[in-house]
Amino acid sequence: MNKTVNRQFLLATYPTGEFGKGTFTLHEGSIKKPRRGEFLLRNLFLSLDPAARLWTTPVDTYMDRVHIGDVMRGFTVSRVVESRHPKFKVGDLVQGLNGWQDYAISKGVNYNDKGLVDTWNLSNIVRAGMPITTALSVLGHTGLPAYVGLLNIAQIERGQTVLVSGAAGAVGSIAGQIAKLMGCRTVGIAGGPKKCRTLRESFGYDAVIDYKKENLDRALTRKCPEGIDIYFDNVGGETLDAALAHINIGARIIICGAISQYANFGQAPLAGPSNYLSLLTMRARMEGFILSDYYIKERKKMESDMLRWIKQGKITYHHEIVKGLENAPKIINKLFQGKNKGKLIIQIADDEEIANSL
Repeated sequence: MNKTVNRQFLLATYPTGEFGKGTFTLHEGSIKKPRRGEFLLRNLFLSLDPAARLWTTPVDTYMDRVHIGDVMRGFTVSRVVESRHPKFKVGDLVQGLNGWQDYAISKGVNYNDKGLVDTWNLSNIVRAGMPITTALSVLGHTGLPAYVGLLNIAQIERGQTVLVSGAAGAVGSIAGQIAKLMGCRTVGIAGGPKKCRTLRESFGYDAVIDYKKENLDRALTRKCPEGIDIYFDNVGGETLDAALAHINIGARIIICGAISQYANFGQAPLAGPSNYLSLLTMRARMEGFILSDYYIKERKKMESDMLRWIKQGKITYHHEIVKGLENAPKIINKLFQGKNKGKLIIQIADDEEIANSL
């Protein structure tokens, strides 16, 4: 790679359905110099997340949409290579929304105008001897939703039955393990025998449901015979509707994501739950949340707890790392096809540069 050129993937058009060949365009330009109060980042790793599909709809959601011609948004782990900012020095490793590009300019603000954290120093993760890629998964924006959703919002209690959809995914796999740590019975929904086996063997789920071969309603009757106390939803649509039919009195339904609906958001009617009256009859609560509302307040505690649990062998995680920024547009649809094998991450820098950054 030419280290005097900044490769950037720009949004060329709003996709219909999954991302297509014409969704992004590659632009190569000069590397900008930081101004006073800014610093230049070399992006080392890029996270690919289902939220990318929400960000590329022609309407604003919890964040402004990515506009046509903008650098595609994405979380990165990056190294400060030049700084004119008093709080960030050359060599610092940080996480932030620095996009699908080799280099980025940051001001290091705590929040952008929609509330999402811009830059987070990774010194605690580095000192703990953890791979810096964990800042994009279990110790970052996929571990934190599971942690906040169950502990803060659901107010999980020992002995409850916790159902998780998208249970083999980056968030769902952590949610199931946290629920198990809290003394709950865990039931995971995933697609295919390999993922269901992973739920049992790697993530400790008590029971699993393969939505690709089982009728969800009948499976939930068998696997949750005493009903559902907490449903941690990453999928939405028919899966959410089926879960609502099996909730207990006082159940909490936590809406973390709705990956089955993202492709149509802002472009076609979404599938809403027909079983919503269960919320009334079971005196239950359904609540959505956005990670940015909890990022600053809860991340340090989450980091501390997660690091302890990982070192104790109570939390495990899987990464799928693909080398080459050029591969980001080629593989992002794995997330929507259920083909990723863990947290999907692009390695932008080469091995030598990453080793020299640590």
